[in-house]
Amino acid sequence: MTKNKVLNKNLLTLDEALNQLILASTEKPRKFIESVDVAINLSIDAKQSSQMVKGSLVLPAGSGKKVRAIVLTGDESIQKDAIAAGAVEAGLDDLMAKIEQGFLDFDSVIATPDVMQKVSKIARKLGPRGLMPSPKNGTVTTDVKKAIADALKGKVDYRNDKAGIVHCLAGKVNFSKEDLTSNIKAIVKSVKDAKPEAAKGRYIKNFYLNTTMGQSVAVAIDSL
Repeated sequence: MTKNKVLNKNLLTLDEALNQLILASTEKPRKFIESVDVAINLSIDAKQSSQMVKGSLVLPAGSGKKVRAIVLTGDESIQKDAIAAGAVEAGLDDLMAKIEQGFLDFDSVIATPDVMQKVSKIARKLGPRGLMPSPKNGTVTTDVKKAIADALKGKVDYRNDKAGIVHCLAGKVNFSKEDLTSNIKAIVKSVKDAKPEAAKGRYIKNFYLNTTMGQSVAVAIDSL
């Protein structure tokens, strides 16, 4: 469950929940466009590494978030291609030194496989922010252009927290209801596909939607 209070304790369909969130947001407009987030309470033992749930996906309708990607590689031609593809910075030793000195003005880190041994030296800087490149989420790759394109289109990562809850960005409150629906259903499918074999009982126990400054809405799982 999210930290926010539940707006309606009665379970709503996904369509009803989105209507309610959008209405609440327009009744109390903010000075910024709020994000829409999902919280999925899973029947896993979060203490067991074998039951960890994590993954990534490109949201069908995008995330609505302006993403700043950097690329770590020693190949100068790949560095040039990365900048041309939309990365804000690309490099290796100089860029890693900059990160060590406190540069963290980015949202996604992509690296080529050959430099990962070096990149591991700055894991303490990237890891706590969930930015360490990984083959599993497609950020350690030789296809840097695709990785950048995915990041800019709205690729999101998720992993369960200590309570066994997965939190994930689903878009912005000014998205159409159709776009939010497609994004949310894509997240649910991805989380279902990531179900650990050791998970017991009903996999998705509870599902909530909330906006950045708004309250949570409990959603009926069978409407997803």
